[in-house]
Amino acid sequence: MVQENRMKQKIIVVCGPTASGKTALAVNLAKDLASEVISADSMCIYKGFDVGTAKPTKEERGAIPHHMIDVCDGRETFSVADYKRLAEPIVKDLLGKGKTPIVCGGTGFYIESLLFDFSYGNACKNDAVREKYERFLEENGKEALFAVLREKDEKSAEKLHQNDVKRVIRALEIFDCGGKAKSEYEEKRLPKYDYIAVSFDFPREELYKRIDLRAEEMFDNGLVEEVKSLVVSGLDETCQSMQGIGYKEVLSYLRGEIDLREAKALVAMNSRRYAKRQITFFKRWENLRYICPQKEISAVREVLKLL
Repeated sequence: MVQENRMKQKIIVVCGPTASGKTALAVNLAKDLASEVISADSMCIYKGFDVGTAKPTKEERGAIPHHMIDVCDGRETFSVADYKRLAEPIVKDLLGKGKTPIVCGGTGFYIESLLFDFSYGNACKNDAVREKYERFLEENGKEALFAVLREKDEKSAEKLHQNDVKRVIRALEIFDCGGKAKSEYEEKRLPKYDYIAVSFDFPREELYKRIDLRAEEMFDNGLVEEVKSLVVSGLDETCQSMQGIGYKEVLSYLRGEIDLREAKALVAMNSRRYAKRQITFFKRWENLRYICPQKEISAVREVLKLL
């Protein structure tokens, strides 16, 4: 009975690649529905990481309540499990008040943790297996570790970057302990809520132009100064937060490893590569609705028609 009632309650998910206009659409939907926005961005969770994450503006956050922004310090590590633990009660609270939660972001794993019940069978956490792959990583490097994942679970590898060693090792751990690929378990996932997922459908070249412009604006708006401030506060490249796009490249610039022009080019290039992985990730959602990039009001109307 609880499951049936949940399935009647809708959640709107605004997802897709970086720089595609997700925040503006989510804010306008929230205004129209008198609801609130739950961020699903793995960098917006960090306090003090503002310019490089393109967080919603003070005006946007003042007009519409936003959740899951500035929830932890840059020194902390933050996992999908942490996100689910903090965000799931917010979803339930909004639904309990009769509101339609609007989940907005490009971190697919965060969104899926809210929407679906995952069961990995017998593939519980196994310290021995995890330590085996951690040793393999130390001895052979990220590329070799990622090659092992591609061989064992190609579908999971398609959703990950080789630098995301924590998730790469977890996928290998699930394969070794459960006897089948992580992606196979996920194909049998069960939705916890009735949801509508939408994404803007930009032509690739137009999206890349938007990304390049976003990268340039980040530097114009003080990204270098922001990273300098974070370094003064005690953060460095060992922090999970400082591995985000924009932050790791500026760190290299501040250490004198590259010049400013190269830093800007790397931020744009890495952002485009990240967008490509995001598009691949969300493309496998069978019920994802693509909407044409239009004026904001037209886009809102198009989404509301789906409710």
